[in-house]
Amino acid sequence: MAAANSLPRRALRHRSFMIGLVLTLLLIAMAVISLVWTPYPVTEIAMVQKLKPPSAAHWLGTDHLGRDILSRIMWGARNSITVGFVAVTLGMVAGVLLGLWAAATRGWADEIVSRMSDLVFAFPAVLTAILITTVFGASAVNAIIAIGIFNIPVFARVTRGAALSVWGREFIRAGLAIGKGPLRITFDHVLPNIASILIVQGTIQFAVAILAEAGLSYLGLGMQPPLPSWGRMLNDAQTYMYQTPTLAIFPGVAIALSVLGLNLLGDGLRDLLDPRLKVMRVG
Repeated sequence: MAAANSLPRRALRHRSFMIGLVLTLLLIAMAVISLVWTPYPVTEIAMVQKLKPPSAAHWLGTDHLGRDILSRIMWGARNSITVGFVAVTLGMVAGVLLGLWAAATRGWADEIVSRMSDLVFAFPAVLTAILITTVFGASAVNAIIAIGIFNIPVFARVTRGAALSVWGREFIRAGLAIGKGPLRITFDHVLPNIASILIVQGTIQFAVAILAEAGLSYLGLGMQPPLPSWGRMLNDAQTYMYQTPTLAIFPGVAIALSVLGLNLLGDGLRDLLDPRLKVMRVG
């Protein structure tokens, strides 16, 4: 019975998790392949080939400058993963530390973290990016900073709430009774017990970050030309929507499938890693 209910077996039977995993692996594979190979150079302009429909030479056609769409989508996957991963990592590290600090110390520290989270939530990622790029200029780095800042209060609140529930358990009181300090208890007991929650939240925020990066690039605040990004491709395609709708369809599908895959993966991880949900499903 234990083997039948092991994590790998339950994962294989979980439809949402498997669909999300396959879509996410396809996204990663496309980005990795683009590191060593694309059908054409992503910045190569060939005006005689502009706005070509899908063909054997260009599987997804060409854009208004004759650039191969498949090559640019592959390179855009690398950009989306890089921006999303770095931004979520920055937000997770800062947010988790703040959330653990607030839960461990309570009082004024908890109040400061809560009010800072409210302040950052008042400025969405797009508005933060506009403010940053106004001062420092539009670039992928500034987009990463803006998305990372937006992720800090998300992780801080999730971490604080999960950590507070752990701090109320008996084994934490036992640790305090034998002389363990708050810092040691936090990293020895609290953080390991909330790690699964943070992994799930990180997966979901990864999807949000990819969507935010596409939105910022669409507005001209992310990756700058001539390097491709999915959002920039959508921006370039809007002029040719009636003439060549595939210019918008292909990058739009790439964004949708990537976000869908990561969201399904996050939902599946939540079901698989949360023992309460496991009990509910078994029952």
